[in-house]
Amino acid sequence: MNSNPSHPIDVSKIERPDPTLFQYYLLCAILTGPISPLVLLPLWLRYITLRYKFGDDGVSMSWGVFFRREVYLTYRRIQDIHVTKNLLQRWMGLAKISLQTASGNASAEMVIEGILQAEELRDLLYSRMRGARANRSDGLRVPPTVGNGITPSIGIESTSSASASGDRECDDEVLQLLTEIRHSLQLLAQREGREP
Repeated sequence: MNSNPSHPIDVSKIERPDPTLFQYYLLCAILTGPISPLVLLPLWLRYITLRYKFGDDGVSMSWGVFFRREVYLTYRRIQDIHVTKNLLQRWMGLAKISLQTASGNASAEMVIEGILQAEELRDLLYSRMRGARANRSDGLRVPPTVGNGITPSIGIESTSSASASGDRECDDEVLQLLTEIRHSLQLLAQREGREP
């Protein structure tokens, strides 16, 4: 039905899902047969109450009539982003963007749906996620040299897609750095213990 426009996405204008999402909900409800009115009602309520907000620090999503639910994720907390499309969604130009954190849940913390430019939004969220990690403001800074003059080299990937092997390499570097710090502290404690 719809095709993805090729111009860049402006997230400041995204507050509601595209009307194509309700068409998708309607087709899904019709496919359930005689119980379609019972299936359509909650989907319609979700569609009319669904709101998004993409801020400088994170993304929020809210929905619900009787039980209002709001989810807010800072870009720094986002660990991975997945775009999924079933056959009907591909035909309609829709996709689901799943945002996952390190919370330990098997399911996504937030699922954004009803956006026609899903790949562009995913890329934008990745860049903001990477930027938030590069500009940490929580005070945890690694000093330029540790103990015996070792210069740590913890890098942040600058690719446009998350890589599990890159994350493992970064984790390995952090583990190695922490091991070196522990060793330096043990040497320092031994020196202080020997001197009168």
